[in-house]
Amino acid sequence: MQPLDAIDRQIIAALRIDARKPVSRLASELGIARATAEKRLARMIDSGTILGFTVRARDDTPATVRAVMLIEVAGRSTAAVIRGLKGLPELERLHTTNGGWDLVAEIKAANLADFDRVLREVRSIDGVLNSETSLLLSSV
Repeated sequence: MQPLDAIDRQIIAALRIDARKPVSRLASELGIARATAEKRLARMIDSGTILGFTVRARDDTPATVRAVMLIEVAGRSTAAVIRGLKGLPELERLHTTNGGWDLVAEIKAANLADFDRVLREVRSIDGVLNSETSLLLSSV
């Protein structure tokens, strides 16, 4: 894979804001020729630098409670804890991490009662030593 230069990074940054932006407008905004923009996009797609284009949907449904939970796991029980966590439908994403916490869980519940239940269920999984949860109030 070729290293990215400043123009490649500008193309990626612009597409992160609007992945549907026409190549002609992208080229114009970056001050490069349309053919240059097309060639660079094709190269980054072919090399796997750009894996695809996606849609970002609003995720601020009023009846939804969203949170991030930091989880500390006992000893070598991470795999078992992950299996237990993946059984919770409210768990949208799960990440391993470094530092004081072992896992980061993104939670989305329909209401506070469901959210409370999810917290209890996570904390009852064998191997979960400690957790800290922060509600997500708004996305910026």
